[in-house]
Amino acid sequence: MNDFQAEKSLVMQFYGAIEEADENSIANVLTQYTSDNYQFRGVHPFNEIAGAEQVATQFWQPLLKSFRNMERRQDVFIAGENQHDGKVWVTSMGHFMGLFDNDWLGIPKSNKVAMLRYADFNQVENGKIVQTGFFCDIIQLMGQVGINPLPLETGHTFIYPGPKTHDGIITSPQAAEESQKTLDILESFIDDLSKLNVSAEDNYPSSVLEKSWHNNMAWYGPAGIGASYTIRRYQQQHSYPFRQGLKDKVFNGHIARFAEGNYAAFFGWPNLTNSPKGGFLGLPGSDTRADMRVVDVYRREGDKLVENWVIIDLLHWLKQQGLDVLARTQSIVNPQS
Repeated sequence: MNDFQAEKSLVMQFYGAIEEADENSIANVLTQYTSDNYQFRGVHPFNEIAGAEQVATQFWQPLLKSFRNMERRQDVFIAGENQHDGKVWVTSMGHFMGLFDNDWLGIPKSNKVAMLRYADFNQVENGKIVQTGFFCDIIQLMGQVGINPLPLETGHTFIYPGPKTHDGIITSPQAAEESQKTLDILESFIDDLSKLNVSAEDNYPSSVLEKSWHNNMAWYGPAGIGASYTIRRYQQQHSYPFRQGLKDKVFNGHIARFAEGNYAAFFGWPNLTNSPKGGFLGLPGSDTRADMRVVDVYRREGDKLVENWVIIDLLHWLKQQGLDVLARTQSIVNPQS
């Protein structure tokens, strides 16, 4: 039975090498740790990139140039076998901390410390990273430099904490039955959501969540939506606006979904397809179908899920509907960049 120690060690070495690299050496780091057919899936505007050299050029070099002395501050680090195909994935979640000394994606520099919330998934095979799913909350970073490109959010965005129990960085083998218990509860919750999609019961009772969630759940959503605390506030501040503001919701499945110990994670490409009825994110409705790429990281306590960190690629979802948030922001606040 795989205890994932070799895969975790490789990814942790990869992370260490990235911290030691700069924009001139990062391509060599990626070449060393990734396979010849390496595939990168990143939030908009990075999207799908093939090959280590192109990933270095399009993603890592601009990021390292903009954020000096960048450190990875991990809150969760887990691994497991993908439920669908048995492939091994390693997931890290937390923040990149650095000095925002050069503009990035048209967002003006602050010359101050900045925290970029991220979650990444790395599939490891034969001692190499063969594919990566990388999510970060670019809209949340905008807020740190005083730019709020979306209407008022229903929740509250801040620099989110890691797990209450401070045990999210798992470096030792976990009991298989504990991992399976976490995955079973998560599967039950996903099944309940799928049933709501079919029934279109968007104003559902709290009992639906109470089967899988602790009453004092903490849900840390993306900027534009924000965080909520307790089941009732989660329903009021995220779930109802989300479900009532979107129509024709279709669940597309996940690229990776697994659990280790009390933690679980997944991401999809895309997870969901839907159309806005109006109201979600305070924006008008349309008949445009749009895909949502989502990453979720969960912590279980006993028989309930109790914490959930979520990043949605809202920039991609909005661009499919004709709103290019990055281009609009740059044209207003940083037109000369």
